[in-house]
Order: sequence, then C-alpha cells, then structure tokens
Amino acid sequence: MQYKQHVKYGLRARVIASVRAFRQKICSEAMDTTTAPKGCGSTISSIYYNLCDLTILWGVVVEAIAATGVVTSIVLFLILMASLPFVTDKKRKGMVALQASILVFTLGLFGLTFAFVVGQYTTSCAARSFLFGVLFSGCLACLVMHGLWLALLQRRGRGPRSWMLWLGALGLWLVEVIINTEWLVITVRSPAIGVISPDLSCSIANEDFVLALIYVMVLVLAVVLIPFPSLTHKHKQWRRDGAFILVTGLFTLAIWVAWIVMYVYGNRVAGSPSWDDPTLAVAVVSNAWVFLFFYTIPEICLLTQENPDQEQPHDGENVYPAKSLVYDTIQKEPDPTQQNVFMENKAFSMDEPPTEPTKPAAIYGAYNGQLRSCVYQPTELALIAKGLTMMDQGRMIPRATAPSLNPGSGRSSLSHSRESLAS
Repeated sequence: MQYKQHVKYGLRARVIASVRAFRQKICSEAMDTTTAPKGCGSTISSIYYNLCDLTILWGVVVEAIAATGVVTSIVLFLILMASLPFVTDKKRKGMVALQASILVFTLGLFGLTFAFVVGQYTTSCAARSFLFGVLFSGCLACLVMHGLWLALLQRRGRGPRSWMLWLGALGLWLVEVIINTEWLVITVRSPAIGVISPDLSCSIANEDFVLALIYVMVLVLAVVLIPFPSLTHKHKQWRRDGAFILVTGLFTLAIWVAWIVMYVYGNRVAGSPSWDDPTLAVAVVSNAWVFLFFYTIPEICLLTQENPDQEQPHDGENVYPAKSLVYDTIQKEPDPTQQNVFMENKAFSMDEPPTEPTKPAAIYGAYNGQLRSCVYQPTELALIAKGLTMMDQGRMIPRATAPSLNPGSGRSSLSHSRESLAS
C-alpha cells in the first residue's frame, strides 16, 4: 500500500516539475530581449514576433488582411441590420438570420487568424484546436440550410420558415461543438493520473488535427452538392442564390484540399515544418474572405431589390377599367322622350327659350338612387303636363313667366299663361 502511494506521489511530482519547467521556458522566452527581430520592440515577448517581424513578412501581411476582414465584417453586419426595414420580399427577409450568423462566424475566423500568427503556447494551441472546426462549421451549416431551403422551394414551391432554418443550422453547428469539446478534453488530459498538462495541446500531430475535422469536411461537400437543384429554378433570383452558394462551396473545397495536402504532406516533404502555422493562417483568412466576397456581399446587394420575376399583367387585360357599368349608366344622356316628365317647377322665370340640359359637373351629381321614370312629382303642373302630353304629343306646354315690369302693360304674362291653359 505504501509502495502504491509512493508511486502515485512520484508521478504527481514529475507532472508538477514538467509544468514548472514549461512555465520557466515561457518566462525565459518572454524576458529574452536581446534577439528581438527588426520591427519588434525590446519589451515584446517572443511569441508575438510574427506580428511585427519585418524579416518574415507573412505574419505582417496576414495580420493586415485579417484586420481588414474584421472591419469589413462589422460594417457588413451593420449594413445588413440597417437594410432590414427596407426589405419587401418576405422570402429574402427570412434569410437575414442565416446571413447575420455567417457574418458573426466569419468575424470569428478573422480573429482566429491571429492565433496562428502568434507563437504556440497553451492558450493559442487550445484556441486552434477548438475554434478552427467550430467556426468553420457555423458558416457551412448556414450555407447548407440556405441551399436546402432553395431545394425545397424548387420542389414544393415554398420552403420552411426562417426560424426553422436557423434552428437547423444551430443543430448542425452544435454537433461540431460537441465533437471538438470531447476531442479537446481527451487530448489535453494526461492519461496517467488524469491531470491537465499544458504542453499536450501544442504537441498534437498534424494527422490528428485533420482527422478531427471530418465532420466539417462533410459539411463542405454538402455545401457543394445541395445547391444543384436550385440552379434549374424558374425564377432568376433563386438561381442566383444557388449559384452564390455553389461558387462559395467550390472555393472552400479547393482551399481545404490545398491546406490539408500542404499541412499533412507538403511541408514535411519540403523539409519545412515551420510552415505549418503559415499554412493554417493563410487557409483561415482566405476562406473567410471567400465567405464575404462570394456569398455575403452579393446577398446583401440583392436584399432590398424587388423581385424581377414577379408576375406582370398581360397586355390584353385591363386591370383597372376606366369606366364601370354604374359609371357608364350615370354618364349616359337622358332619354329625349322623357324630357316632358321633368318640368321645371318655377313660378317665376325669365321669358327665354328652353335650353338643352347640360351635363352635371360632378360624376354622381345627377344620381339620386332612383330611375327617372319612377320619380313622383306631387305638383299640379306635373299632373297637367302629363295629361296634356298623353292627349297631344305635338303641343308644347307654355312656361310660366314673371309679370312684366313695364307699367303700361295691361296684363301680366302669368295671367296670359293661365288664360291659355283655361282655353
């Protein structure tokens, strides 16, 4: 029993000693200021030399491109949110959640580039192992769900709701999160006594790093294959969306094939294992720009445009007729045979010849809701006029006139009209 405890304490002492040696190594590198390269200050730690070393320009160039990508991603995200109230197409508006998620993951990829530029230590190695697959799977999952929506739209005429697409992308992304979490816990934990060793996360073989990304490779293949059905869509705008996803997937596939070949085989054949970090850094930053150039920017440009394939009315159809049946009836001239029914009930009027009725100024001015032949005129003059019209159609009914203003006149025009009626 005492022998087992002695062995246990001895293994623990060895692990503690290795941890202390590793910390002393890091501190000694940080305090080493005599070999600072050109462009770096004397107070900068050696693990950050790639960010400022002017003798090897790959770190400075990649850093500048990544910083530009960070700013571009933030600006595009703000533009996407600002253009949201002006989106008129509901189908495109449903894709905004996926596009915003891609911008967030792309911003993370640009930030992850700095972890490959700086030197290897505990935090940077853990970030590389965990975030590489997680961030790429987030972007690819959103592209897969967008392509799936286009395929369903081509087959059924309508796609799932936007919240269902976002939940589907979230589910695909969480699979990679679980895989990377388990893999990271296994690789950084010492199998002897179950304590965490800080140098194991930086001593992962290149083949193991690539094998841990098999699920992400499956998503890359899905992005390439799933938009093909949408390329035959009858609407041009959805064919363009499918083309954007396909081009993005093809470029992503080419970048992944290139960096895997260089990372696993090419650098060792060339005898330059120090190129591993530049290979991964260039792959991350170039793929992030592919997501921006070939998918995000074109989608944002088409977000506020109207649907050009919206059905237009045929040339022979009159969608908005100038006149309806009621309007034509109202504008119609009254029947000349019924003019006698509508006599002017004016006791005092000027001796002028009857004039033709003029059209009403307003469209509905002469319309009272009843037919003119059915209007009841409860006046004696109307009854007399109706009786005389039936007896003699050719005889005109005299009009009542006002008394003459001439003082020498013996009779008024009114008494003259009454005598005429009496006779």
